[in-house]
Amino acid sequence: MTSRSARIVVAGASMAGLRAAEQLRAAGWTEAITLVGDEPHMPYNRPPLSKEVLAGKAAFESLSFRPRASVADAEWRLGTKVVAARLAENIVEFDDGGTLSYDGLVVATGMRPRRLRCPGPFAGRHTVRTIDDAQGLRQALTPGTRVVVVGGGFIGCEVAATAVALGAREVTVVDPLPLPMVGPLGELLAGALLKRHEERGVRFALGTGVTGFTGDDHVTGVVLGDGTVLPADVVVESVGSVANTEWLDGNGLDLSDGVLTDEHLRVGGRPDVVAVGDVARFPNARYDGVPRRVEHWCIPTDTAKHAAKTLVAQLTGTGHDPSPFAPLPTFWSDQHDFRLQSFGAPALGKEDVRVLDGDLDGDVVVGYHAGGRPAGVVALGGRAAAAAASRYRAQLLKQPALTTQGLC
Repeated sequence: MTSRSARIVVAGASMAGLRAAEQLRAAGWTEAITLVGDEPHMPYNRPPLSKEVLAGKAAFESLSFRPRASVADAEWRLGTKVVAARLAENIVEFDDGGTLSYDGLVVATGMRPRRLRCPGPFAGRHTVRTIDDAQGLRQALTPGTRVVVVGGGFIGCEVAATAVALGAREVTVVDPLPLPMVGPLGELLAGALLKRHEERGVRFALGTGVTGFTGDDHVTGVVLGDGTVLPADVVVESVGSVANTEWLDGNGLDLSDGVLTDEHLRVGGRPDVVAVGDVARFPNARYDGVPRRVEHWCIPTDTAKHAAKTLVAQLTGTGHDPSPFAPLPTFWSDQHDFRLQSFGAPALGKEDVRVLDGDLDGDVVVGYHAGGRPAGVVALGGRAAAAAASRYRAQLLKQPALTTQGLC
């Protein structure tokens, strides 16, 4: 049994950290919980930053989550960064020089935007990850602005759509890949997405990268790989993410892409350390068992629920559910007047893609298959498409684990 001095430290105080604390209480942990986060804000919802909040349709204050009553006694250390961990000694170190010992540790430090390392001025270049990021970009996106978005993924496409709605004079998305969001969607649906963006005024420079920026103190242009210079007043960099794992260096962990966990979200074979959220690289028993990081909105809650049970069972000596972690990933993305809604893992079935409902010029539902079985489904369009995709969700939940045969 635990002693009265027992403590779980949650390193990271965003959505993943909050959900971890709540799920620790739900799993029966009654002792101390301390959450440590480098932002000064309480946990808030990030997806609206690139859409409703950036467009001025929702206030920044509306983003905050309301913690459950069960964590009212949790200690919050905001504006404090975890800079190191000594796992063998059960100690974490902070940027203010302080340390804290723990009985259990939850790694929930998330990720940060990757930045371009190109010559040229830095002023005028933005990312969208935090409230402060979105506030700065919102001030810069005035009517008549020329905007270049580097990266045609989720955030890049959402910001491009928002910039058009705010009256930007020109909005251009640059990406070295041949289509926007082709990684998660595949060529068929990515082509339909490209067409819809172009119809609404977004320009694309595809199949090319960025080699530099023009201007003295502020960006005035974006230099492409072929030497073309795109005029720009505002640049948004959406070129991927970097997992915040440096503080775990020196502990013999696999940090090659996030924090590698086992099928119960335990880190490095240690029973007293788990990882949650998009910093965790975990095997999904629903599919092929290959460890991957997943940056979808549902993952913090899904990982927190399983990891909390794992950790509390270890610390209290109670029984542990042997079932491996097997979530059904879900994402959505609002762009212009349409939505992308996905269930499952479409990226694992991009070699066998079929239209299941509707057509590519209207509301459409596309299925992704691996080994002849459904791996994921994505809807593109309005409410009817999203509702149709939801009907396929039950089929995906019933699918047995996929083998590696036929997978990408």
